[in-house]
Amino acid sequence: MWQDVKMLNAVSSALVALALVALMASGLWWLAQRPMFTLHAIRIESATELPLSRVNALTVRATAVPRIRGNFFTTDLSAVRSAFEAVPWVRKAMVRREWPDKLVVKIEEHRALGTWGDEGRLLSVKGDVFTANLAEAEDDGDLLEFEGPDGSEKEVVARYQQFQQWFAPIRLEPESVQLSNRYAWTVRLDNGMTVELGREQGDAVLKDRIDRLVAAYPQLSERLSGKKIESVDMRYPNGLALKADGLVLAALNGKKK
Repeated sequence: MWQDVKMLNAVSSALVALALVALMASGLWWLAQRPMFTLHAIRIESATELPLSRVNALTVRATAVPRIRGNFFTTDLSAVRSAFEAVPWVRKAMVRREWPDKLVVKIEEHRALGTWGDEGRLLSVKGDVFTANLAEAEDDGDLLEFEGPDGSEKEVVARYQQFQQWFAPIRLEPESVQLSNRYAWTVRLDNGMTVELGREQGDAVLKDRIDRLVAAYPQLSERLSGKKIESVDMRYPNGLALKADGLVLAALNGKKK
């Protein structure tokens, strides 16, 4: 082997190349540690057209900044993203570097639609459950109330939006939507009336029940003038039962479902 000149030259060239690579890597590492690349600023922007209303410098300094390690080159962007997504009201964060000493963080905030269950959690307009200060959420007005089995959050939000449309002809708005563990729907409207819609059987069945109530509601209100309708049970194929000021009335033709 030692008499093989070509082999010796090849080994020598490889060792020189490795030495140069190591020297370059060492130089780059030294350069990357220079104070000029210390992170000096974090710019926070909204990831949507809406301005940020909940995330502020105080919460960022308290929650995210202490978790950021490294400089412009060495900081882990995934870790920075996770740090910002741990900040209350942050739904999603996107992070990029800006030469030579800055991070730019684009934030999408949660938009609270209402409360979820009875544990002080919030439900967003996108069907995400999150934890934040309820008092802050109430700054924009009274919160709606939602409840359902785990994993049903997006379905409940989608139904709420449908209920808004279906009750619009009688100018009533849902203020509470509940999906039971048996997948039965209950809606409380903004006039205080609770509507029992029964088990989930698809859009057509639920809409038919609401359409029957919408059609009958003007006459019911007129006949019960002066009485508050407390609840309406629409779990009948061709009728309904209602309670007004403690009085139970029924117009039924068929069994409850």
